[in-house]
Amino acid sequence: MAAHYLDFERPIADLESKIEELSRLSETAGPGAFETEIQALRDRAQQMRKEAYAGLDAWQKTMVARHPERPHLKDYIAGLIDEFVELRGDRKFADDQAIVGGLGRFRGIPVVLMGHEKGHDTTTRLKHNFGMARPEGYRKAVRLMDMAERFNLPVITFVDTAGAYPGLGAEERGQAEAIARSTERGLVLGTPMVATIVGEGGSGGAIALAGANKVLILEHSIYSVISPEGAASILWRDGARAKDAAANMKITAQDLIQLKIVDRIVEEPAGGAHSDPAAAIEAVGDAVEDELKALMKLSAVELKKQRAARFYAIGREGLQ
Repeated sequence: MAAHYLDFERPIADLESKIEELSRLSETAGPGAFETEIQALRDRAQQMRKEAYAGLDAWQKTMVARHPERPHLKDYIAGLIDEFVELRGDRKFADDQAIVGGLGRFRGIPVVLMGHEKGHDTTTRLKHNFGMARPEGYRKAVRLMDMAERFNLPVITFVDTAGAYPGLGAEERGQAEAIARSTERGLVLGTPMVATIVGEGGSGGAIALAGANKVLILEHSIYSVISPEGAASILWRDGARAKDAAANMKITAQDLIQLKIVDRIVEEPAGGAHSDPAAAIEAVGDAVEDELKALMKLSAVELKKQRAARFYAIGREGLQ
């Protein structure tokens, strides 16, 4: 499969195309031919990637957060969770595969894990509805959190959604109420909960899985009340001004940490999480482990107090 390049990565794409061409010539010329030249070009491409990703604006970060090759929930499960057993259904209507959850062991710790899954090709994107959950997805999340508290299990969530599904059927089945119940359940959970924004964190569909004691975010992920396109359509009646909206919405990890909306930024490999998924997954695992082990020392009452204080502080502290 051909690599996917974003607009600002075009110079890198051109250089890597030259590397591939030279590599093919090297194969016909014999072992070691052009090796020095190829390595020099690879070093240059890596340097260009570092420079490009060091100065991304909010709209460019939005594009990175949506990159189709960025690790998704199932990649994190495969890389971090042993003995994963998926649990399906909300026991009321159906199973929503936009949210996948179940039981497993995270570095030896029994946990309940759940998150949004977007899919990686046409078939899986349709199966998972592009990560946009319906009411039954959020009710499944509530059921899993109920079970976590019953058996005193920590909860780990991975957030990656453009937002909840806005279809007619979802609204008829109580989309807003389901999101509110899932958010509330996280806020009053009596066991540790750590959420990580690994791609897009869009609107109520995101916070329904992020009412956690600690909210982490990958370096180039975004977290917002509405998409930049949606904000631009409302403010200026012009979705094409999404770049302007993104610049003013404070949606990047760096803005969010100052506003104390998130608690920790997880660094990504040079070139974004999609450039080295294994390294990105390992970095997320290390950060989640740090936070989870600290939270596991607290009682249920202390966890609830810490979580309440964390969310009450939003809007009262940070940038003035």
